[in-house]
Amino acid sequence: MDYGYIRVSTMGQNEDRQRLAMERAAVPKRNIYMDKQSGKDFDRPQYKRLVHRLKSGDLLYVGSIDRLGRNYEEIQRQWRILTKEIGIDICVLDMPLLDTRNGKELMGTFIADLVLQILFFVAQSERENIRRRQAEGIAAAKKRGVRFGRPRAEVPEDFAAIVQEWKKGCITIDKALQKSQISKSTFYRRIKIS
Repeated sequence: MDYGYIRVSTMGQNEDRQRLAMERAAVPKRNIYMDKQSGKDFDRPQYKRLVHRLKSGDLLYVGSIDRLGRNYEEIQRQWRILTKEIGIDICVLDMPLLDTRNGKELMGTFIADLVLQILFFVAQSERENIRRRQAEGIAAAKKRGVRFGRPRAEVPEDFAAIVQEWKKGCITIDKALQKSQISKSTFYRRIKIS
């Protein structure tokens, strides 16, 4: 039986490209499982349902190898579970060398495993490089004085006078908030700072 697995990392991403690839591979629509959540955690309900349904001799299509996980160890572990423990074939649509139906003999298995290891290494290295470059970019921006996060809430010029009125009991906290046009948490935080 042929199955397909689609994963998009966020709810905003579109799965059409992966779905079209599954149609081209003639995977029956009822056998396509899809998760719309991050691959960082492997808590993917549709993937789990799919794995429980798979049996020896089945064929699983995935659009790309990173649909099985986000890091080398997880992808390798899922690959081993699917191909060795359950005994299915996997066809990675964007990487024809990763089709376990080809070369069932020792050499074919060796080549698929070798290609898989190289791809995992390259993907993991790229993610680490992206993280490192991002951290370097953030550090450089901070050095230039770039501020990150939400902008600081503006307080009126007479904020100190409003605080004094409130501290003396001349006005209530609600009146002080209304006059300064800021939230209660910002009001108290600004009092602590000054």
